[in-house]
Amino acid sequence: MSKANGNFNRTQFRLGFWLLLAPIVLWLSLLIILPHIDMVLVSLRERIASRQYGFSFGNYTAFFTEPLYWNTFVRTAVMSILATVLTLIIAFPVSFYIAKVLTGRPRIALFILCLLPFWVSELVRTYGWMILLRETGLISGALQWFGLADQPVEMLYNDVAIMVGLIYTSMLFMVVPLVTTLDSLDNSLIEAGYDLGGSSWNVMRSIVIPHAMPGIMSGCIVVFMLTLGNYLTPTLLGGKSSLWFTEQIYTQFITRFNWEQGAAFGILLLILSSLIVWLGLKITRQSFTRVMS
Repeated sequence: MSKANGNFNRTQFRLGFWLLLAPIVLWLSLLIILPHIDMVLVSLRERIASRQYGFSFGNYTAFFTEPLYWNTFVRTAVMSILATVLTLIIAFPVSFYIAKVLTGRPRIALFILCLLPFWVSELVRTYGWMILLRETGLISGALQWFGLADQPVEMLYNDVAIMVGLIYTSMLFMVVPLVTTLDSLDNSLIEAGYDLGGSSWNVMRSIVIPHAMPGIMSGCIVVFMLTLGNYLTPTLLGGKSSLWFTEQIYTQFITRFNWEQGAAFGILLLILSSLIVWLGLKITRQSFTRVMS
């Protein structure tokens, strides 16, 4: 009887395990794996006639042979890396202040202030920056009022505006992993560093940053991938001269109806961005498992 009960319990456990696993398996399969497989198949075909297709790598070779496509991706990757670095520089002091300096309600209040802008959509936040940076916006008016400018100043449609928007829209994704990692750092280690005669910079370099490195890399990976794949912010704040790679993908799919080329660009974006992340992990000597744990 006990053996039968044991088998029944194991059967129940397995059934419960698969029922709990089913939603995430369906989510990964239907929304990620299958669409990407279909994109790969679409990218490997070439239109021969009206509704006839053949197998070809031409959509991928076009990326490397056409300077506009390659240069646009390089520009996008460089600006995304720069946005990630600047986001880290801004977010690290804020995260350290939240995790190690503030306590109680002030800590909660500051964290909510970081979270508050994300209660509205990215479109609304981007239009907010357009209102601030446009020629008739608040910043231009303030510069004229203080006598710092003789005429309205147009601050939109340039790389600086794009960078400001990217940093603003990705700040929370850097703050959260940093706060989580720094919160696990024992304060006694910091105190011991000061007791042994270490300066603030030495304590930060030898104790705080090494401990926070998994959070730093986790935040950098998330921010970089989100920035590299961002379409809305570069298009609205950068205008037609933004030259962002996701805009090239949008153009191939929507404007030119060239789904084969657009699918190839999407797969290349995934492969090249993953390669950049892998190189970043190798340079910093961090493992992906430790960073994401």
